[in-house]
Amino acid sequence: MHFIVQREQFVQSVQHVNKAVSSRTTIPILTGIKLNVTFHGITLTGSDSDISIESFIPAADEERELAEIKEEGSIVLQSRFFADIVKKLPGEEIEIFVKDQFAATVKSGSVVFNLNGLDPEEYPRLPTLEEDQTFSLPQSLLKDMIRQTVFAVSTQETRPVLTGVNLEAADGILLCTATDSHRLAMRKASLETDNESLEIKNIVVPGKSLNELNKVLEETDELVDIIVTDSQVLFKLERLLFFSRLLDGKYPVTSTMIPDQFKTKIELSKRDLLQSLERALLLSREAKNNVVNLKSLDGRQIEITSVSVEVGKVTERVDCTELDGEELRISFNGKNLIDALRVIDSDVISIAFTGAMSPFVLKPADHEQMLHLFSPVRTY
Repeated sequence: MHFIVQREQFVQSVQHVNKAVSSRTTIPILTGIKLNVTFHGITLTGSDSDISIESFIPAADEERELAEIKEEGSIVLQSRFFADIVKKLPGEEIEIFVKDQFAATVKSGSVVFNLNGLDPEEYPRLPTLEEDQTFSLPQSLLKDMIRQTVFAVSTQETRPVLTGVNLEAADGILLCTATDSHRLAMRKASLETDNESLEIKNIVVPGKSLNELNKVLEETDELVDIIVTDSQVLFKLERLLFFSRLLDGKYPVTSTMIPDQFKTKIELSKRDLLQSLERALLLSREAKNNVVNLKSLDGRQIEITSVSVEVGKVTERVDCTELDGEELRISFNGKNLIDALRVIDSDVISIAFTGAMSPFVLKPADHEQMLHLFSPVRTY
C-alpha cells in the first residue's frame, strides 16, 4: 500500500471516522481506523459496533487531484495515536506506505513516523442495507431537527428506549420525538422521497449517535439519504456513510399526551422569558431542583419567582403580548424550559396551560413545526 494525499482532506476524513472509535471497546481491532486504498481513492472506516463511519477521499474530484495512489492495499492503525499524528503533521501532503507486515510509515515534510498496524482482514465488514425504506432531507434541516430534539432524551439507562429520538414517517411528513418522561420535544418536516407510501414507525436512534452525526453534518442544502431497516439506520452523504444501530423496545405513544383543551394561554417574547428564567435559576440551582414559579397577573403580565431557603428569593414581572383565560399559578423545572427556549428559532412563543398540575405546551407563535411539553412540579 502506498499513497500521497492532500493533508487537509485527509485530516478531515480521519477526524470524522475517529468519532465512531471508542477506547472502551473490548474488541482490540475496533480501537483502530481502517485504511483501504484502491486506484479510485482512499476509504477510512471507524466503528465501535454501535456507530460506524466510513469516509471516502476520491483520487481526484472535478477541480483537482486529491490523492496519488501508487499501490493498492489496506491496514488498520491505532486511532488514539494516528488521529493526533496526522493533525499535527507540518506539510501540505501526507505520504503513507506499508512495506513490511502491518508496519506503516507516515511522512510529511521532514517528519517520519513508523507505526505498528493491525491485520485489516480482522476488521468487521460494514452491513449492506436493503434500500426499501429511504427518504432524504437537506443536511441543514436534519442538523436543526437533531438540535431541536436530542437535548430532551433521557440520560437514565433504566428505560433504554427513552435515550433515543423516535422517527416516524407518514403522508410525506417526518416526525422526530424525544422525551425523558418529564419533558417532550417534537419537530416535524416535509420529506423528499420517491416512495409515496413510505411509512416508518418505532425507529429509535440513540441520542449519542445523533450527537456524533450532528458534528459531521454541514449547514448546506445538499441532501442526506436516510435508509432504515429493523435494526440499523444509515445516513448517506456524498462522501460519508454514517451507520447507527437502533434501540430495541417500543417507544411510548406520545401523541395522546398532548392536551387539546386549554384554560390559560400566554404569548410573549422568547428572549424576555429566557432571560427571566436564567435570572431565576441563579437562586434555584443552589437547591439542585431548578424549581421556578409562574403566576398570571392582571394587565398582561406574568410573575416569575424562585426561592432558595439558604440564599433568598427573586421576583420579576414579564410583559406578555397576549394573556387569555383563567388565573394561573404553576411550578416547573426552569432548566427544562430554558433548554427548549434555546432551540426554538422564533422570536415570539406561545404557552398553553390546562391547570396547575397538568402538563403544559410551549411552541413558536408563528409556525406549527415544533412543540414542547412539560410536566409541572408539585411544590406542596
